[in-house]
Amino acid sequence: MRIGVLTGGGDCPGLNAVIRGVVRKGIEAHGWDIVGFRNGWQGPIENLTKPIGLADVEDILTRGGTILGSSRTNPYKVEGGVDRIREVLKENGVDALIAIGGEDTLGVAKRLTDDGIGVVGVPKTIDNDLGATDYTFGFDTAVHIATEAIDRLRTTAESHHRALVVEVMGRHAGWIALHSGLAGGANVILVPEREFNVDQVIEWVERRFERQYAPIIVVAEGAVPQGGAEVLHSGEKDAFGHVRLGGVGTWLADEIAARTGKESRAVVLGHVQRGGVPTAYDRVLATRFGLHAVDAVAEGDFGVMVALKGTDIVRVKLAEATAELKTVPLERYQEAEVFFG
Repeated sequence: MRIGVLTGGGDCPGLNAVIRGVVRKGIEAHGWDIVGFRNGWQGPIENLTKPIGLADVEDILTRGGTILGSSRTNPYKVEGGVDRIREVLKENGVDALIAIGGEDTLGVAKRLTDDGIGVVGVPKTIDNDLGATDYTFGFDTAVHIATEAIDRLRTTAESHHRALVVEVMGRHAGWIALHSGLAGGANVILVPEREFNVDQVIEWVERRFERQYAPIIVVAEGAVPQGGAEVLHSGEKDAFGHVRLGGVGTWLADEIAARTGKESRAVVLGHVQRGGVPTAYDRVLATRFGLHAVDAVAEGDFGVMVALKGTDIVRVKLAEATAELKTVPLERYQEAEVFFG
């Protein structure tokens, strides 16, 4: 049997750990051949392949990113894309695909399954916004990176008596902002799920200054002020219709400076959150996902995604996995508000 594996969408720490788990179990437990498709869905469309053996995964557990490369290619936006995938899989003798990705990558996997191609999904996103799994790998590492940045920024903020606004990733879900903000002791946390009142933010900031401390504000890139709109980095859209967000941190820092007369700076963490060595938690979770994805393929259980429920790895239908985003509930956000100001 020959199995294909690909990584789609934004990169994140832990992708290589999944690939390693798939290759080790696929070869040692089943004697399969493993074919890597490069650059996400672009690989099976353009026949960009890379055979993967045991030697290729020997030292990749601790490496960030993905040895297969990634892209935001959407086969359903490429003329003849799905037919081309069928042809390439047949040419390479590939019997099934393991697709590692987030909402968009797994949305394609679901549609391909409906179109008769056997796919098993593995949930990956630093945003932790896939509703059918308790956690996605990559999230823990992103939170650790953001928390460390907040810790470091606090010392320079206190030294100069400045307000510092830290913009983290989170288009529609504020999990990174919430967790890193709580872990880093932020004085204000702003998430996409709840429009924020600028006057209230200023009140929290001024309260912090009155206590002779420098305020730290953590804001997700998709957070929106009341009556306002998302701040766009550009108007361009990717193959899945997403615009590029960015700039709310700078906008808010300018507002704070203008309204309080205090010095204010913005720091945009951006892709720093995606890079580097995965945490131990993400390495373990990603490895377990890879092993269980192989089990699903071996049993011919296609059209499913492996997911974490409690401490167990289970399977859910791809239709369920991509049905809706997991966003921060209001009560979780309200828990944090006691620490604001």
